[in-house]
Amino acid sequence: MKKVKLGIIGVGNIGTTHVKNITEGRCPELEITAVADRREERREWARGVLPAGAAVFEEGEALLQSGLCEAVLIAVPHYQHPVLAQAAFRQGLHVMCEKPAGVYTKAVAEMNEAAEKSGLTFGMMFNQRTNCLYRKMREMVQGGELGDLKRVNWIITDWYRTQIYYDSGDWRATWAGEGGGVLLNQCPHQLDLLQWICGLPVKVQAFCHEGKWHDIEVEDDVTAYLEFANGATGVFVTTTGDAPGTNRFEVTGTKGKLVCENDTLSFWKLQEDEREFCRSAKEGFQKPPCEMVPVETDGENPQHAGVLNAFAARILRGEPLVAEGKEGIRGLTLSNAMHLSSWLEKPVEIPFDEELFFQELNKRRANSRRKEGGNITFSTEGSY
Repeated sequence: MKKVKLGIIGVGNIGTTHVKNITEGRCPELEITAVADRREERREWARGVLPAGAAVFEEGEALLQSGLCEAVLIAVPHYQHPVLAQAAFRQGLHVMCEKPAGVYTKAVAEMNEAAEKSGLTFGMMFNQRTNCLYRKMREMVQGGELGDLKRVNWIITDWYRTQIYYDSGDWRATWAGEGGGVLLNQCPHQLDLLQWICGLPVKVQAFCHEGKWHDIEVEDDVTAYLEFANGATGVFVTTTGDAPGTNRFEVTGTKGKLVCENDTLSFWKLQEDEREFCRSAKEGFQKPPCEMVPVETDGENPQHAGVLNAFAARILRGEPLVAEGKEGIRGLTLSNAMHLSSWLEKPVEIPFDEELFFQELNKRRANSRRKEGGNITFSTEGSY
């Protein structure tokens, strides 16, 4: 079997998951030929688990220039994603990028342009797109089963994190090191799914509370109001400070309502389009007849391994990716708009002023705290 020679830049929390998926046989068309990490203890760990002959580098640039790889997986702090991706394209390497695509859309747009010019495979690690529940929601919403979009609500507050999590790295939860908090670290998957299923809003007003529940400088509690082009509205609520948390994604259309919660997808189907019923009903308190319809899925949820297998299949046979790399800018657009709205204390339209966002971000980066992190690696099992 032909295998893609893969280099992995960053073998911290999520990087170790990718290494294990490949070395334990869940990605049969990939072989790790090199890894890079700036921490000696992580390089030492890699030497103990990688196949004989795999090279271990301190810097990602050295890996990219080694000639040992056909493709690279980037799993490092967020600001480096566009930088390393563009460097990889210059070396003729295919790229799989961890979420988020970057910290600010201006840099990600440059990355997307470089990818387009290269003609190489470029994918995003949006592993939640492999979840059968979200795939089915997209199929139903985009296919018109819910009618016209009316309302979107996602309460995603089961991202609970302790103080030691934030203290575990000197880059974590700082404007200079990470570029944001819960929106940029935990929620890129949900922001991607929201726009993937329902489309990108055209206006956002958000309230991002910085260091509300933890000793950090970035946001750990967010409530955002969304408006869509057709007049539909939405609310997005997230935090790393609630225990127990909630994960409930509700989409209402003129023909019914979808609710995704507790690994179950439920569909309340109206017998008649609500807009038609409203206009024709003869009683003021009458409601359109409704039935709860079981939603069947294919049950498949291959997660990170599924994304990597599709990445290999694209390189080897031209098959579809789970998520094209260029799509990473869409969820980041929503995240940036929420930050900018909160900073300016007013609604922000999409597309927004990217230069203004960059200026506001840089103000916060300039005053970002310096901290000594413990550089602790935690297991990410079950958290993504």
